[in-house]
Amino acid sequence: MSQPEQRRPIRIANFSGYLGDRFTAVDEVMAGDPVDVLMGDYLAEITLAALSSRHRQDPAKGYVDYFIDQLRPHLPELVERDMKVVANAGGFNPAGLAAALRAIAAEDGVTLRVAHIEGDNVLARLPEFAEAGYQLEHLDTGAPLSSWGSEPIAANAYLGGWGIAAALAEGADIVVCGRVTDASLTLGPAAWWHSWRRDDWDALAGGLLAGHLIECGPHSVGGNFAGFTRIPNMLVPGFPIAEVAADGSTVITKHGRDGGAVTVDTVTAQLLYEIQGPAYLNSDVTLHLDTIDVTEQGPDRVLVSGATGSPPPPTTKVAVFGQVGFQTVNTCYVTAPDVAAKVELLRAQFSRDTPDGVELDITRIGTAAEDPETQWDATVGLRVMATARTREPLDRYNLAGRLGSLYLQTIPGYFHDGASTLRATARPRIDYWGALLPQSALAHRAVIEDRVIDVPAPEQTAATSQPVHPEPSAAAASGVVRSAALGTVAYARSGDKGGNCNVGIWAPDERAWPWLRDALSTAELRRLMPEIKELDVVRHEFPRLRAVHFVLRGLLGTGGSSNLRIDQVGKAVGEYLRAKHLPVPVELLGAAGSGPRTADGVGA
Repeated sequence: MSQPEQRRPIRIANFSGYLGDRFTAVDEVMAGDPVDVLMGDYLAEITLAALSSRHRQDPAKGYVDYFIDQLRPHLPELVERDMKVVANAGGFNPAGLAAALRAIAAEDGVTLRVAHIEGDNVLARLPEFAEAGYQLEHLDTGAPLSSWGSEPIAANAYLGGWGIAAALAEGADIVVCGRVTDASLTLGPAAWWHSWRRDDWDALAGGLLAGHLIECGPHSVGGNFAGFTRIPNMLVPGFPIAEVAADGSTVITKHGRDGGAVTVDTVTAQLLYEIQGPAYLNSDVTLHLDTIDVTEQGPDRVLVSGATGSPPPPTTKVAVFGQVGFQTVNTCYVTAPDVAAKVELLRAQFSRDTPDGVELDITRIGTAAEDPETQWDATVGLRVMATARTREPLDRYNLAGRLGSLYLQTIPGYFHDGASTLRATARPRIDYWGALLPQSALAHRAVIEDRVIDVPAPEQTAATSQPVHPEPSAAAASGVVRSAALGTVAYARSGDKGGNCNVGIWAPDERAWPWLRDALSTAELRRLMPEIKELDVVRHEFPRLRAVHFVLRGLLGTGGSSNLRIDQVGKAVGEYLRAKHLPVPVELLGAAGSGPRTADGVGA
């Protein structure tokens, strides 16, 4: 594909937001509007942990097998339409995935150049790093990796997008990666297309932002959106397209044939997702989110502009995983009345004669209706998880056997889901350590056929800290107020970054922004969420987005792969907050929240 002289915006279409996303997405995108690059994101901290287990069992694997099945039917058309594919489906073995793709292309008589990116897998280099004095400090606590107490089984550094850009410049048609940053899958192709320099900070920041906005698939098209009842055709929302211009400004849109919608609020939701504050750190550039404007350009077209960038940090993140034990989990059910007393007896029975080394986490789910209309309105769940450092005490505890033996000797109405089998076999429990490593220590390479391209570490770096925003001092509510759910006025989106949970809350109606900013102090958030009273909470404001943003440090333990919460990676925290009541000015009620449904009941 030759680069156009006019440097028109590059059109990059996402087709995967995580490992397990819709298998038919590649078919849908190929049948959709014309694009230049297909981009697939398969990896997250929790999915990387899952792939690490597969790789240990079979070192020849460790990549996303079904990516091949998704792509294979379309290989001839990719050549015919001169389209590129960039994906991080390589997992722990991008070279193996590249070889498999070359083999099927040859078998099908399709001529394609396949490249892979390597250098992220640093597990074997950990002793070398220790000898060189790199402590791989925890990015939240600063503690050295040597203090962890777990034996690493996987360690992958987050690479940037310049290896992808180099592979495309060498004529690669498909580029498969391991652990590059999610947004690098878009930033790399944009940098290649527009011939950006490594110090084009504002343009690079815009490309990074474009990647952040489309990396999670249908998110920007209405998926996982608090205002979903106001999005048309939410049955199957489509996948987004980023039109990235030479200056880094981007229009987020979608395929015209697909469901969902791209609006200012769906884009804002993704913009606030899984960030740590206004400074968005990346391997290639630091993006400053507080200068961004999000404006509607037309139906399903939202312009995101004003991104400013500065040099990247000297370090990058390394996702280190280690096994910290084993776990078993099952769920039983309690029916009203006397729910509290029934749960208390079950707790005592589950805890009786617990072997040394076994720890229990028992969580009640839901509240029974006072006057239930159906049996299920009277029912709450009780999730029981047992953990231990080794498998043997869990086998002796026998959680499945305990739950199954209580039918005639416990609370009235005790049962579990008869259509499912109680889990008896303990599963490994994988912990996460988010470490920091100098970028100069990495060996970032692009490999295309027999050519190896070394990608140097950034020459310019700068340590950037998050800005400090003062707490609101004014009284939040004035005039006539009514106790109402926060969700009647605001939208929210939450997610995970290691053991931290972030949540962004914004006002879709500009009239509500002054009230929201003043109402959502850190103290008020602690009142609304009693479970965070002991946690460190960081608060920021985004006036251009009419948003207040919080980082709840440690809510997710040490990370999604090992914490014991049922909402393991904090995806529902935003909706939980929207359900909370506080005094709201009457004139603001109804500015957000549930809207009218269409006749088919799918969405407004």
